[in-house]
Amino acid sequence: MAESTAFRLRRAGNRARSALRDPTRMLAFLLVLTLSYLVLAPLASMLAGTFRVGVRDSAVSGLATGSFTLRFYQRVFALPISKVLFWRPLGRTLYVALMVSLAAIPAGAAAAYLIKKTDLPGKRWFSKLMMLPYIMPSWTFATVWITLFKNRRMGGTAGLFESLGLSPPDWLAYGALPIIACEALHVFPFAYTLFSNSLGSMDAQLEESARVVGARRGTVARRIVAPLLLPALMSSFLLIFTRVLGSFGTPYILGSPVKYSLLPTALYSAFKSGSPGVSSVIALAMILIGVSLIAVDGFFLREAKRFVTIGVKGSISRVSALGRGKAPALAFMSALVGVSVLAPLATLVLSSLTRRPGDFGPESLTAAYWIGGSIPAMPGLSGVLRSPEVWRAAWNSLRTSAAAALIAGFAGIFVGYVATRSPRSLSTRYLKQLSFVPYLVPSIAFAAAFIGLFAVRRGPIPSLYGTMGLVVLVMSVKYLPYSARAGIASMMQLGNDPEDAARICGAPWRRRMSRIVLPLQKAGLVSGVVLPFITGMKEQSLVIMLASPGTELLTTQVLRYMDYGYSQLANAVVLEIVLIIVALDLGVRKLSGADSPAALGKG
Repeated sequence: MAESTAFRLRRAGNRARSALRDPTRMLAFLLVLTLSYLVLAPLASMLAGTFRVGVRDSAVSGLATGSFTLRFYQRVFALPISKVLFWRPLGRTLYVALMVSLAAIPAGAAAAYLIKKTDLPGKRWFSKLMMLPYIMPSWTFATVWITLFKNRRMGGTAGLFESLGLSPPDWLAYGALPIIACEALHVFPFAYTLFSNSLGSMDAQLEESARVVGARRGTVARRIVAPLLLPALMSSFLLIFTRVLGSFGTPYILGSPVKYSLLPTALYSAFKSGSPGVSSVIALAMILIGVSLIAVDGFFLREAKRFVTIGVKGSISRVSALGRGKAPALAFMSALVGVSVLAPLATLVLSSLTRRPGDFGPESLTAAYWIGGSIPAMPGLSGVLRSPEVWRAAWNSLRTSAAAALIAGFAGIFVGYVATRSPRSLSTRYLKQLSFVPYLVPSIAFAAAFIGLFAVRRGPIPSLYGTMGLVVLVMSVKYLPYSARAGIASMMQLGNDPEDAARICGAPWRRRMSRIVLPLQKAGLVSGVVLPFITGMKEQSLVIMLASPGTELLTTQVLRYMDYGYSQLANAVVLEIVLIIVALDLGVRKLSGADSPAALGKG
């Protein structure tokens, strides 16, 4: 019996040593350990923070630091103040998300139909412009709206219509209507992309067969086309709903002047007012809502097999002649592009070049907001191209985005390597699920979770709050799902033969990775790096709670200018961000010949 026990122990030791010698198992072990800490530990810390009195909460409540409490749950859900802290922002968030979906989905679906299924003139150029609204930061439209409709409620420069003698009412300048309009202009490309894919794969023979037996156009659209587009409709709705749930910049810019709070701004207000426990409860509620929406989306994806329209015989794709409808269709597409692309960019440019809104005469034109050494109306400030703080913010944005993108890109490749080399192992299945968890968490709630974990020293890990390291770390983990999916898809196309041949020749694992795997996975690595980099440049919801006076980014600099009423400087910085992102996006398209990677990102 003793020999049997010793034999089993020796065999277990041999297996452990073999696992340590196997680079794939060792890599899987390190990834599981690291990602478990960086993904699950912040969420666990945030959950614990909803029951534990922190230092800041202790100063307000008088309770002992570290003691157990249900006070935060009561304050958010049960006390009279709950209406202000949670229930009213929740109702407004659901209402805004629903209205944004009702506005964005028909616009995106109509654009997709006209481009994919009709002989619309210029549809090639329209298709190229459709993704530009999403490439631009979401809050770009909010800064443009404020530039046009701002009234006397806010200080600083008057809005365009105010300067023309008109006084926009509060409901038009701030609150629900402008938030819905701006978010819809930003997210309708979601619907356009999903409906374009569905329409592009739909077999025209289905419609023609119905017409042969005498079905009218309306009947075909109602009984055949619409049911087949149901998965695209539901995915569009859930993606847009989730996107609005985590959006911070637009509700902050357009809702704060009239105290119109959504869940992200309510969370931010609770954190800034010295109630991290309350902000943790709100963040937890947002996470549960986000996970529920993703679960519903997963259900519809599993049900998508009932909507298969392409078989082994292939499909036929034909376009319909618009006839008399060509002019209205062209007008609709032109108006859509004009409102979502041309008008915002023109407003940004003009507002950054004029001293007074609405005055476009030669005497009003100025380059002071770009290159001025001193701006008379803004004491102590200079143009954005001569401002040390803007240059510092630009450098912070570039280096944090680049560092986070590189970390996320290489981590994604390694996750893909483990997933394809050990596809059936428990660690692989765990890694696949774990690497997707950050996608389920709204950005501002994810930042709140990291603050709860890294705000104080924990063992050998120092406090990172207020440092660029925390910004890079949060961005790296948040963007991991995109890089991991890109890495898995790329590694699945690489067989084992090249690496096996090198192994037979005696090449160690490190050399096989540097000389064979990584060079062959260059395209996947570039995709896994570029997408987080572009997304990081326009990130605001994720970093707004992390930025401090020494870690300002371009996106947080915009909000600071908006808070002070310096709309010209804010719009100049926004335009700078847009130009950087568009240049990066076009460069990637040129080099890769692929569609815009920024279309998949968050901003």
